[in-house]
Amino acid sequence: MKVKKKKKSYKASNLPPGTMAYKGLKQTSTTDVEIINYSKDQYKSINSNRVEDAFDFKGNDHVTWININGLNDIKAIETIGLHYHLHPLTLEDIVNTNQRPKIEEFENYLFVVFKMLYIKNDDELYYEHMSLIVGEDYVITFQEADGDVFDDLRERLSTAKGRIRTQGSDYLMYTLLDAIVDNYFTVIEAFGDKVEELESALFQSEDTGPDTPQVIQKLKQEILKIRRSIYPLREVINRMEKIECAFIEEKTHSYLRDLYDHIIQVNESVDLYREMIWSLMDMYMTIISNKMNEIMKVLTIIATIFIPLTFIAGIYGMNFENMPELHTEYGYFILIGVMCVLFIFMLIYFRRKHWL
Repeated sequence: MKVKKKKKSYKASNLPPGTMAYKGLKQTSTTDVEIINYSKDQYKSINSNRVEDAFDFKGNDHVTWININGLNDIKAIETIGLHYHLHPLTLEDIVNTNQRPKIEEFENYLFVVFKMLYIKNDDELYYEHMSLIVGEDYVITFQEADGDVFDDLRERLSTAKGRIRTQGSDYLMYTLLDAIVDNYFTVIEAFGDKVEELESALFQSEDTGPDTPQVIQKLKQEILKIRRSIYPLREVINRMEKIECAFIEEKTHSYLRDLYDHIIQVNESVDLYREMIWSLMDMYMTIISNKMNEIMKVLTIIATIFIPLTFIAGIYGMNFENMPELHTEYGYFILIGVMCVLFIFMLIYFRRKHWL
């Protein structure tokens, strides 16, 4: 009986432009707001669950980083959008987890969408939709949930390491993107280890199992998802480096060019592992075919050896009376001896031909 595969239903939302609708999987009960306000000589960090607590730092000649964890609280995002005069389409893209990485330039801010990839303790790869808004003296980041790759950046801000406390919001934007891209290298390295381990296992025939095609298919799906998340960021950073914006200083463009080189390197690594995975299935099928050929070779040799023996046994198994060999006293033993000699001769012949 043929089982029919259930078809997926596709339904367009047809919502008006600017409508905010979060469809992600990470649902948080509250919106956590992390506020870091700093200058060369001052630093202040606040954790809250009210976005309004960040508004007091606006226009105080310091740089303010507002990190919002949780996208399902639409009202909180609308509140911060009204205060910072964010476009309705920007707010829509902030909560749209299916939005591809992009950059948009507005009169008073830049809006950047990208994907944050990181590996947790269970060795699983996690994807997180993230948005960034940079203005003259502030940077706002929107994450789906707690957990990110900015711990080193927070430490540098709190301890005043490096030049970050002496720079503006444009440099903070660069350091956030640099942390994201640097973590891409970690993700790609971990993924590359999986590909190389599987490739080594395939060369060792005894390690291949029936689940190998599923493992290869899973890796193929994973690298395609990584590529969709990372590849568009190349265009984003390239465009960002060429943007003429009032609050992006000329010296920051040098850092953005270096960041562009890094994302090119990441994309090259992704393409390399993508090609390796596509070749793994061909390698697996070749190994399976070679195994089958070895089995057929053994069976063919066995059949070839027994063909003349079966022929002899067939002749003397016929029910004719006038067969002189049937009445020979030692005919049976002579026939068995001939069969044994043929058997040994064929084994020696096959071995000399390196068929065994």
